[in-house]
Amino acid sequence: MNGSRAALVEMVTGLQEIETNNTIILCVPYTMLGLTTGRVAIGAQDVSAHTHGAYTGEVSAQMIADTGAKYVIVGHSERRQYHEESNSIVRDKATRALANGLIPIICVGETMDEKQAGKTMAVIESGVRESVPSDVSTPIIIAYEPRWAIGAGLTPTESEIADAHALIAKTLADMGLAGTPILYGASVKGTNAAEIMSIPNVDGVLVGGASLKCDDFIPIITSVK
Repeated sequence: MNGSRAALVEMVTGLQEIETNNTIILCVPYTMLGLTTGRVAIGAQDVSAHTHGAYTGEVSAQMIADTGAKYVIVGHSERRQYHEESNSIVRDKATRALANGLIPIICVGETMDEKQAGKTMAVIESGVRESVPSDVSTPIIIAYEPRWAIGAGLTPTESEIADAHALIAKTLADMGLAGTPILYGASVKGTNAAEIMSIPNVDGVLVGGASLKCDDFIPIITSVK
């Protein structure tokens, strides 16, 4: 819940000037959808699990697609934490997104309590299996968010990230979704992005606070050719 339309224009203008072959997606608040952004793809930060109707304050996948957006985040750690969104709800949201031509970025990850209880791998696997819609025939993206690291300035070890992403890749392959991009998201910044994205099965990063200013965001994009 940050930014303004003017700030988005400033960000997009700055991103036009960098040299990269990487895909850049900005997932913005609903009020910023619909702006022309050139080379930068636009997505929403959430979507309703309902298709339409008397759900005041909700924004449907059809409405998001109508703005020209191509992506939507579902099951972000903050939605799971503050709004108690379950894997089932996330699955419903991803289903609505796919039905309207959007590419869902489906987030999974463990809390500190789950990590300390030794449940990390089980939580990650169930998150993927239960949050991804059945019979997926169009692209999706998975994002691994170790929820205990977000906002705490913490980063899992390289082996922890590698183990989590290997499990997600294996689980997706078992579901017939081999090759699905898997992003890493927690405390990503310009100083660690290249190292993180060199880890096997890490296909990109889901950036939080460091995506709010060009000076912080651009080094992440350009750190990997």
